[in-house]
Amino acid sequence: MLHLRLIVPADRTEKVVHAVEQTVGTTHLVVLPGAARNPAGDVVTVDVAREAGDALLGELRALGLDADGSIAVENIDLSLSKRADKAEEEAPGEGADAVLWEQLAEATHEESTLSVTFLAFLVLATMIAACGVVLDNAILIVGAMAVGPEFGPLAGLSTALVQRAPRLAARSTIALVVGFAVAMVLTTGFSVLMDAFGLFTREQLERARPNTDFIWKPDMFSFVVALLAGIAGTLSLTSAKSGALVGVAISVTTVPAAANAAVALGYGEIDQMWGSTEQLLLNLAGIVVAGTLTLLAQKFLWAKQRDRALRRLRGDRA
Repeated sequence: MLHLRLIVPADRTEKVVHAVEQTVGTTHLVVLPGAARNPAGDVVTVDVAREAGDALLGELRALGLDADGSIAVENIDLSLSKRADKAEEEAPGEGADAVLWEQLAEATHEESTLSVTFLAFLVLATMIAACGVVLDNAILIVGAMAVGPEFGPLAGLSTALVQRAPRLAARSTIALVVGFAVAMVLTTGFSVLMDAFGLFTREQLERARPNTDFIWKPDMFSFVVALLAGIAGTLSLTSAKSGALVGVAISVTTVPAAANAAVALGYGEIDQMWGSTEQLLLNLAGIVVAGTLTLLAQKFLWAKQRDRALRRLRGDRA
């Protein structure tokens, strides 16, 4: 269930209440006339089944609440109410399959913004991966993958392509390009500094590295894994199961590939640098393609499922 808290201009309260009451899957409707002060208006709260949430949010935005009032959405972790159970039963489709496009757009907007924190995490992840590459240490590679924040902009780019949102696409692309460029440049400097202290050596990079050689030797398996990770990551976002994102983060070699390219550049190992760069681009492309196709499939299947459920509900009422 979702909990909606709305600030509604007084002249639109009746229309908002009507929209809520006409939405199958809503309950616990509360209207507090004149309770809001900034902006001024009435406060309306309602609980809605997740599978009915996207349609209701669309109607509320059409009434201009996002511009002249406020729409706040919270997930309800526990609701002990027979009315809530009935609302979920009546709502068309299954909550686990529903996609809240407004929530997805907001989440990817935040995660895909180029910021100091985003750059810091990406740089640190790339430097950790550089240590893992030189030491041929798989544990450090996995740790670097988990720290990397790059899935946010990748998900934002997929969402932008499906929603035809050029600003989100531009923001995500800038975060990826600038983020990886800065991370790789600083990691190259980091590797040179480590070499000066005798902690990195050319021999370590050139030797056989059974645990990390795959990072700069891209093949079709890399693309397949990126596709599968993109699907899993997108599903974890749309179903609000964010715990799965950890598994996605450690399944693709974006950050390690960037790190290997940076270290190789520092030592003039052009073959490794280009191989790692190809690996990086292959994984980035695979995740975006998979994420976009997954969102398109969810959009199509959810629309079909919702239409069938609504037709069945109308038949029951008749």
